[in-house]
Amino acid sequence: MINTILAFIVCCSAPLQDKGGFEPLFNGLDLTGWVNVNGADSTWRVESGMIRCTGKPICLLRTEEVYENFILELEWRHESPQGNAGLFVWADALPALGTPFTRAIEVQVMLGAETPNYTSEGDIFSIWGAVMTPDRPHPNGWARCLPSEERTKGAGEWNHYRIECIDGRIKLAVNGKEVSGGYDCNPRRGYICLEAEGSPIDFKNIIIKRLPSETGPWAESSNEATGFKPLFNGLNLDGWKLPESNEANWTVRGGKIFHNGKGGDLWSKEGFRDFDLVVDWKWTDDHQGEMERPVILPNGSIQIDEDGKEVTTTVLERDSGIFLRGSAKSQVNLWCWSVGSGEVWGYRTDQSMPADVRAAVTPRVNADNPVGDWNRYFIRMRGDRLTVILNGKTVIDQARLPGVNEEGPIAFQSHGNEVEFRNVLIRPVGN
Repeated sequence: MINTILAFIVCCSAPLQDKGGFEPLFNGLDLTGWVNVNGADSTWRVESGMIRCTGKPICLLRTEEVYENFILELEWRHESPQGNAGLFVWADALPALGTPFTRAIEVQVMLGAETPNYTSEGDIFSIWGAVMTPDRPHPNGWARCLPSEERTKGAGEWNHYRIECIDGRIKLAVNGKEVSGGYDCNPRRGYICLEAEGSPIDFKNIIIKRLPSETGPWAESSNEATGFKPLFNGLNLDGWKLPESNEANWTVRGGKIFHNGKGGDLWSKEGFRDFDLVVDWKWTDDHQGEMERPVILPNGSIQIDEDGKEVTTTVLERDSGIFLRGSAKSQVNLWCWSVGSGEVWGYRTDQSMPADVRAAVTPRVNADNPVGDWNRYFIRMRGDRLTVILNGKTVIDQARLPGVNEEGPIAFQSHGNEVEFRNVLIRPVGN
């Protein structure tokens, strides 16, 4: 009898990794092992052994680790008969430009949407630059596999997903039977994400089995830009100081910060020393009219013609900026001048600064996207050195900012016209 009891205890206490090689991806107690990519603290919580998601804002919760070949199992439950969410595999660490979603292969987690082009039964499709060939051709040629049959349970009921991801091939079984899949996926190594997309959803019993990986040069890996946290939560302006008596000029619309061009600047409550900052920004159709603006030379000076006059170009004036370390002097410009965005106005125009300093804070290239398209800044501060990458091009490289504050908040500038910001993510370094 004693031996029987001991055997029973050992069996019941065995960790999940002993059960067919699976291990827990969610511990049922807290979000250890998971990263809030771009949402609010209130979006994701743990309750009664479940990850409970409010659905707002549209955002992602991802794993800390990357995975290549694996089998993933989980259960999910929508509260609403019209629920929408998703599961991303082989995802990037950061959202794609101008969107709350990452490049990834998405497994749909949806209820109440049965159409010829998409369903609630376990569609699989590539998003935001990822590539996948569906197991069955889509009726409109989309890179989306529609399920072979309907197996999803309705609102309030638990559904079981089993996802196999092996060497760029993905298979989904819904409630015990395979229904959809794809192959030739890229990337085929990356993070696993839970997606919030407007409606409450619960997840539980998330387990994973790692499989041998044989990554070759054909298998593009996800972008592993880790360590960032949201400085803007996509839901409200908590963590920011609104200008007194001008609060209505800075609002949140659809997961974006919208500024109408009026009133004061928007400052972060938290200050930073050394950091990496990601900011997506976009102009609207609004502008301040046609204006003549000088042509800036690579050394930071204004081009002069044979008659000694400034050479100008006509622009539809748009202007804003990002203040670093609590100072308008250390401002990374957003504008429509011919030199391009990224210039540090307070240093380039300061004639007391050495010539090499003024030249270094002048953009090497105009890397702006067309008005109405999203742009992405990657801004790095290390001591008094600044690097600015705009849309993947280095426009400022290790520029020295003499006298720059050692620490301070970050701000978005108000300068007379509309501008939008999203995916405001920061990675403090050595603070």
